Amino acid sequence: MKLTVLGAGAWGTALAHCAAARHDVLLWARDPVQAGLLQRDRRNARYLPGVDLDLRLRITDDWSVAAQHGAEGLTIIATPMSGLREALQRLSPQCSVLWLCKGFEAGSGALGHEIAQSLRPGGASGVLSGPSFALEVAQGRPTALVAASTDPDLCQQAVQAFHGGALRIYTSPDPTGVEVGGAVKNVMAIATGILDGLAAQATAATAPGLNARAALITRGLVEITRLGLALGARAETFMGLSGLGDLVLTATGALSRNRQVGLMLAEGRSLDEAVAALGHVAEGVYSAATVLARAQALGLDMPITAAVVEVLQGRLAPAQAVARLMGRDARSEAF
Repeated sequence: MKLTVLGAGAWGTALAHCAAARHDVLLWARDPVQAGLLQRDRRNARYLPGVDLDLRLRITDDWSVAAQHGAEGLTIIATPMSGLREALQRLSPQCSVLWLCKGFEAGSGALGHEIAQSLRPGGASGVLSGPSFALEVAQGRPTALVAASTDPDLCQQAVQAFHGGALRIYTSPDPTGVEVGGAVKNVMAIATGILDGLAAQATAATAPGLNARAALITRGLVEITRLGLALGARAETFMGLSGLGDLVLTATGALSRNRQVGLMLAEGRSLDEAVAALGHVAEGVYSAATVLARAQALGLDMPITAAVVEVLQGRLAPAQAVARLMGRDARSEAF
């Protein structure tokens, strides 16, 4: 099987590395210098330290070569959300495409499948998502993902490409639910990082602790589900890998970029300082305001998301955000 991975960041490199053991895989890097270093050193030192790339993995910075290779098999778009539209525009409408990015597009507020529908209606496209840190995947640690598309043949292509060994691939006909889960959990991970950061610094007996973290994650899942249902997703999707699974991992895992942003904000760093210290893209930072805007347009109440947006925009201190959430009126637990 021919696989083309567009984007040599952490996720793109990790999946390309894993698939190269069984398939003809070509990894495209936008930067010629990076492509040369990957080819020479067989390592992506910035994103996957300590991982030696499979010697069978081919690497290029030539878009035309990558596009041609992708037209003959399955193309995986591994850019940040901000690069998804451009990649889809540059690919042939006949290409079978899956993307890895999680978020809402800035400006349009669109999810990945909505962008694809506008650019290539009827084309085979979908999302590959789930609870996964790229470094663990590259290291060969057990991981389960979900391939979601309204095209069942594309889902099976994803299974053929990646299922086996340490990777287990499930399929879903609900790309809306899978994308909402993957996008909004990043916002909830920032919130959990803020809470955990405040807990680590506080000495008062009334400081937030593990009880508060459990409550925040649970109510975060409610917000994810609420938005997903309003956008037409299936309720059961949010109890799966891209809902509960991805939320728990991203909100609590030490490798979570979004959680790290929350921790640094709780320490008193500015958002600019936190992003600079991170050195990688944390999609929740860029998606939070868009998530809130889509929720408000649908008349939905998403208080955790709203609090995160106010902290990110400097209108609310982390401790004030927690106090505001705790001061809300009592209500039913229902969605």
